[in-house]
Amino acid sequence: MKRRLLILLLTGITASMLFIGCKKKEEAAAPTEASEEAPIIAVAPEEPEVEEPASEEPVEEEEEVEVAPDGKYASELTGEWIDLSLKDQRPIAVMVDDEKTALPHFGISTSDIMYEMVNSTANEGVTRFMVMVKDWGSIKQLGSIRSTRPTNLQIFPEWNAVLCHDGGPFWNDMFYKNEFVERFSGTFSRVDNGKAREFTEYILPGDLEKNFKNSGFSTTYNEFYSGLPHYQFASHTKVNDLSDYPDAVKCEKITLPFHHNNPWLEYDSESHTYKYFQYNQKEIDAGNGNEQIAFTNLLLQNARLEQLDSHGYMMYYPSESDRDGWFITEGKAIPVKWTKLNDLDATRYYDLNGKEIKINVGKSYVALIREEEWGNIEME
Repeated sequence: MKRRLLILLLTGITASMLFIGCKKKEEAAAPTEASEEAPIIAVAPEEPEVEEPASEEPVEEEEEVEVAPDGKYASELTGEWIDLSLKDQRPIAVMVDDEKTALPHFGISTSDIMYEMVNSTANEGVTRFMVMVKDWGSIKQLGSIRSTRPTNLQIFPEWNAVLCHDGGPFWNDMFYKNEFVERFSGTFSRVDNGKAREFTEYILPGDLEKNFKNSGFSTTYNEFYSGLPHYQFASHTKVNDLSDYPDAVKCEKITLPFHHNNPWLEYDSESHTYKYFQYNQKEIDAGNGNEQIAFTNLLLQNARLEQLDSHGYMMYYPSESDRDGWFITEGKAIPVKWTKLNDLDATRYYDLNGKEIKINVGKSYVALIREEEWGNIEME
C-alpha cells in the first residue's frame, strides 16, 4: 500500500514537471507583441524613374549679336553705324558759349553728346556747353568757342578726347599738368559776325588738322584709352522704352533748374527725341538749316559744387560714387545712380537694382545739376 502510494506520488510529480516544461516551451515559442508577424502588403511593380523638373528660374534673354553693315561700325559715343575709317579716331570736346549774346549756335546739332553745366555762380549761374564730336573732319563751323573750367578738364579725358577751348582761369592749371590732358586753346578761326571779339571764335575746316599737326598729338586713340565700351546701348532694332521698370515715371517735358537760360526739353513721339529750348525759344543750329537741337537720351547727374572764389569761379565733383541721377528716354524717366572713379574712368549709370542701364542708339544730353537744386527738376 505504501509502495503503491509512493509510486502514485512520484508519477504525479513527474507529470507536473512535464506539464510545466511544455508550458514554458509554448511560451518561448509564442511570438511577443513586438515580434508579431507583419501583415503582407502587395507591392506594385516598379515604374521607371522620372526626373523631377528643375524649379523654374528667370532666364536672361540672350544678347542680340548685331552685325555691322559693310564698312560701318557702332560709334562708341552714339551707338549709331558710322564709317569704319573713324573707328580709331579720337573725338574732340569743344567748349561752346551759351550766353544769349553768343546765339545762334553753329554746328552743335551735329555733335554726338552735349554736356551742360553751370559755368559760374555769378550771373544767375550761366551755363556752358561741352560738345563731343567724333567725326570732326566734317565740321563746317562749330562754336562760338569759349574758356574751360576744372570740371570739364576732369570729364573730357574719359573719352580720350582732345579739348578745344580758349583759355580759362588759373584754377585750371593743376589739371593742365595731367599728361592725359591734351588741348588746343585759342588756335581757331575768327568770324566777323558783328559781335564782340569773345563771341567770334569758331572751328572751321582745316583748323583741327593744323592743330593736330602743330601739336604732335595723335589723331587716333592713345595709351590712355581703355578701349572698354563707354555707354551700354540697346539694340538698333529694339528700343529700350523703360517698360521693364515699374518705377518709371512719365516725362514728356522736363524743366531744368538752370536759372540764367531757363532750359526745358519736350518729347517728340514722332522722332523719339527730346527737343531743347532755352531763353524762351527753340535752340537751333544756324549752321545746319536752323535745325532744332534734339536728343534721344537725357542723363542727369546730382553733383556737388564748390565755389572757388568770390568771382564766381567754381567746380563740380564729377568723380563720385553712388550719386543720384535720372535716365530719360521715350517719354519716361527712371531714377539711377551714377559713378565715376577718376578722370580717366567712364561715368557709369546703374538702375536701382545695381544693373548698368542701356541707353538708346542716338545722341545724348548730359547735365550736371548742383545738389541744392536737384529737387527743383520738374517733370510732366
